[in-house]
Amino acid sequence: MPLSREESSPLFAGTAAGTLRLIFYLALAMVLMVLDHRNGWLWRLRYATAIVVDPVYRLASLPADGMHALGVAFADRRMLTEQNQRLREDLLLANAKLNRMAAVAEQNARLKELLDTQRSLELHVQLARVIGVDLGAYRHRMMINLGARDGIKAGQPVIDARGVVGQIVDVLPNSATVMLVTDPDHALPVVVQRTGLRTVAYGSRNGDQLTLPNIPMAADVHAGDKLLTSGLGGRFPQGFPVGEIQSVGPAPTGMFLEAHALPSADLDRTDEVLVLHDLAEPAGPPPPASPAGPPSNEAPAPASTAPRVPASAATSSAKPTGATQP
Repeated sequence: MPLSREESSPLFAGTAAGTLRLIFYLALAMVLMVLDHRNGWLWRLRYATAIVVDPVYRLASLPADGMHALGVAFADRRMLTEQNQRLREDLLLANAKLNRMAAVAEQNARLKELLDTQRSLELHVQLARVIGVDLGAYRHRMMINLGARDGIKAGQPVIDARGVVGQIVDVLPNSATVMLVTDPDHALPVVVQRTGLRTVAYGSRNGDQLTLPNIPMAADVHAGDKLLTSGLGGRFPQGFPVGEIQSVGPAPTGMFLEAHALPSADLDRTDEVLVLHDLAEPAGPPPPASPAGPPSNEAPAPASTAPRVPASAATSSAKPTGATQP
């Protein structure tokens, strides 16, 4: 249905009525602006409207805020997981370094003890590192990193900072095998420090003990007595710690007392040992004197002060010192 002319005419037409309508609206706008400026009515209306509309805005932004919160939560969780992993790795590394430093400190303490022992000895010693240990039921051996090229020979005593370890039994170009004092085939002449009683300490199959089976029944031997090398046999110098007696009782034969001792050396924990050189050897026969010749102004060479092995030393034990049975 077509509209009439009045209905289709614009609000502010170029006619007199349109002009009056425009003036009226402008005046009304001016009045409202002045009233709003003086009384703040429209500000109050906007404030009330904002209170009503604010929940609508929050509800509309809720999905976006939720997605953002989830993204931040996943990002924080991933970051915290990575940070926790890094901290765990750093903690493990720090513990490893701490353990390594403790091991190095312990090794330095052992080396210091060995160096102190080396300085206190009048014999020439050589520091060696343990590269292998064999503590089986029938063999108690260790291997060191010195051999024939370093001047090592079979029969040389081996000690650590606490006592006698054993003796060299096999020499290779760059390594050597040491028979420990606890080896079942090892025998060592010893003396009880408190009483001076001489006897022989044998290895045992227990692996961590020495056995003294030939102690006289009337001997004064008690638990806690210290054992030292007696020097008999010419293999081990006199006075080196060997062990400490733990128990004393009758031997199975009933004719002797049998004692058990713990070695003084740290056989199962030592990493460095000392190989003894310059051991005293039996003096040979003196050179024949020249029947004639002009007198010499040079002083005669001093005789060897190496102790001779008594004949009774060879029969003081049931098996020889350091003997290896096939």
